Amino acid sequence: MSRTVLYSVLLSTLMIPRLGAAQAKPAADLIVTNAKIWTVDKSLPTAQAVAVLLDRIVAVGSDADVDAWRGPHTQMIDAGGKLLLPGFNDAHVHFVSGGKQLDSIRLNDATSAQEFARRIGERAKVTAKGEWVLDGNWDETKWTPSNMPTKELMDALTPETPVFVSRYDGHMGLANSVALRLAGITAKTPDPPGGTIVRDAQGNPTGALKDAATDYIYKVIPPLSHDQRMKAAKRALAYAASVGVTSVQHMDASYADIAIYAELLQRGELTTRIYAAPLITHVEDQATIGVRHAFGGPYLRIGAVKAFADGSLGSGTAYFYEPFLNQGSNRGLLADEMHPISLMRDRYMTADAAGIQICTHAIGDEGISTILDLYADVVKAHGEADRRFRIEHAQHMAAKDFERFAQLHVIASVQPYHAIDDGRFAESHIGHDRASRTYAFRTFLDHGVRLAFGTDWEVAPLDPLLSVYAAVTRATLDGKNSKGWFPEQKLSVAETIEAYTMGSAYAEFQESEKGSITPGKLADMVLINEDIFSIAPEKIRDVRVLKTFAGGRLVFDANAPAK
Repeated sequence: MSRTVLYSVLLSTLMIPRLGAAQAKPAADLIVTNAKIWTVDKSLPTAQAVAVLLDRIVAVGSDADVDAWRGPHTQMIDAGGKLLLPGFNDAHVHFVSGGKQLDSIRLNDATSAQEFARRIGERAKVTAKGEWVLDGNWDETKWTPSNMPTKELMDALTPETPVFVSRYDGHMGLANSVALRLAGITAKTPDPPGGTIVRDAQGNPTGALKDAATDYIYKVIPPLSHDQRMKAAKRALAYAASVGVTSVQHMDASYADIAIYAELLQRGELTTRIYAAPLITHVEDQATIGVRHAFGGPYLRIGAVKAFADGSLGSGTAYFYEPFLNQGSNRGLLADEMHPISLMRDRYMTADAAGIQICTHAIGDEGISTILDLYADVVKAHGEADRRFRIEHAQHMAAKDFERFAQLHVIASVQPYHAIDDGRFAESHIGHDRASRTYAFRTFLDHGVRLAFGTDWEVAPLDPLLSVYAAVTRATLDGKNSKGWFPEQKLSVAETIEAYTMGSAYAEFQESEKGSITPGKLADMVLINEDIFSIAPEKIRDVRVLKTFAGGRLVFDANAPAK
């Protein structure tokens, strides 16, 4: 009996116009043969070949079975026995800023404060008058000593150039004196709700700004021009294709970003599928025009909003029940959107009543608990429904809340790479007990919670194979946990791939459209150079993408000549 699965509905609709008088069925546009296919479809987990007509998969099975779809004009690709997976779907990115970061100053791998300062000074020398030095993603935990930087590191090297470089977690930045002056920040400037101006012993700003306090600076930074934003988006699209990412979910996307995506869509130049979630502070806009979750087409959709409950672990702004270690009484910050909490509750109610999906950044244990309380309020007020509430990051869980996650059907939208990064220092910040419930992927699954995997790019690398490596090994980046940081939380390769494909598709209401190599679904696929199911887990980080297909279209080929 043939294991080939035919998509009869597609035959009766999309295919009919292409039928010839003597044909029983049309020829496929693309057939990939001689592959080791991991379908993420439990009805047919593995296969050798796949056929594509237009942008949809029409057959999956053995080489012999699928060969029946070959025609005189079918593009045939021999996979050479390599592993073919569904395209990766990154459930949490900042796509345009990620593309922009590819061309920005690079500070994340600076290993000392002196190197950090030197790079900023060099960039300032080639920065046009009136322009800013931005981005950077610095990480002081890689320095010895790992002290927070201050403006004095930069001021002598940047006497006329405004500088505001971001910490890699996106919840803290460092401004030089020029930038502070432009923003009007002085010793008398108050801390805004949900933010902190870091000050020295005399009360003067050090240049470091946390969470909502960064808004003082962002308000005076010139916005990206249309051409700059378009360039960043195109860079992001090309890079995503090169690492096998065929779908992304852009959290806190600006309207200007969405406009760029729409322009690219109209020109047929989107090669990555995008689900955009603007900030919840603009929820009335989508509600007023009647947009509901997952509104749009295969390449561009809206209908979700992104909210913030708190900050981050590294910046000391994640909101915890108990204080951080060695930080006095500091237990983090509730985001400015949570002042007062009733304001966030009202926005949730507005979004839910309009059928808009809610995605909330929450990292500290009390921050997560507070959001679960608000989600429960929504259910109580509006009744049960298929809402697919999400908590983005869900990093440091209170033991009592795993079951609540499951009861409320909340999706854990999590980022495995953060675990091997934060694992370098988390216990020094919050202690062993709280750290044991950090990035608790196995515990989530054991409680029946759905996982959706992503990266938080540009905060972490977009390459999904680095995240697969992270989830499977939990080997921290400092090399100190080769057997795994809290190894009981490791996942198998199969579980990880499912969370990165079907899990992420479910998180955006698209599980019937993508996430597996299944007849009828969009032909989003990635061919990689090693079988990650059989190689040593520590080698997964070195695996590379050979080809990426979006809707059956080859959007990346590692063997193509460089342009």
